[in-house]
Amino acid sequence: MLAEERQQLILKILTETHVVKMQELVQMLAASESTIRRDLQELEGRHLLRRIHGGASLLRKLNEEPDMETKTFKNAQQKKSIAKLAAQKIKDNDCIYLDAGTTTLEMIPFIRARNVTVVTNGPAHGDLLVRKKIVCYLLGGLMKPNTKAIVGSIALQNINLFRFDTAFIGVNGIDSSVGYTTPDPEEAALKRRAHQLAASSYVVADSSKFSEISFCRMFDLGEAAIITDQIPERCQSLITEKTIVYIANRSAES
Repeated sequence: MLAEERQQLILKILTETHVVKMQELVQMLAASESTIRRDLQELEGRHLLRRIHGGASLLRKLNEEPDMETKTFKNAQQKKSIAKLAAQKIKDNDCIYLDAGTTTLEMIPFIRARNVTVVTNGPAHGDLLVRKKIVCYLLGGLMKPNTKAIVGSIALQNINLFRFDTAFIGVNGIDSSVGYTTPDPEEAALKRRAHQLAASSYVVADSSKFSEISFCRMFDLGEAAIITDQIPERCQSLITEKTIVYIANRSAES
């Protein structure tokens, strides 16, 4: 098989699976590990994929953002376990900020603290909080069509009315050098402001977000603790030397 044919097959496999292991490519393409490694190096050099420990992943556009439905079904069990641990960080009488997003939405059924007040930019969060009889303030502003998050200048004006004991913030990328990132500048500004208005902040993110970088930087790695299901080995030491990380138990129960 010619190198060009083999590389097109690698890209086709990645388009379908998003992540592939080196040994899987060796078996599927009947090629040596050194040959596959050269292919991956060449494709990475052409900005068509990103090499990761033991394989490769599809190169995601910096401003790409999945819609709410896609995010809901991705890594669902991991998000549930992260949400359960995050909810345990909420204390009686706390005033908290819940960022819009699927992992923070999963936190709501697990909230056991009493007399909690929540501010959120997620309409779905507000609906679930009210049904759970938790005091909720929903920020006004522009609703994003893909994720349904409330963002923009009006939301920024609204959030300045509040102060928080804790902010729980979702991200699209966690990188040891760049910090926390997200694709949308307006949403990044709101997340950044929520963090600034909180006494402490937690970033809630599953392990797929590590070593990813999106378009807009929010704040430094060390400015928030991370709640996740695991840290990939390739970046574990770089992350843990800069911030506190809490690892959730995957067997979360409602």
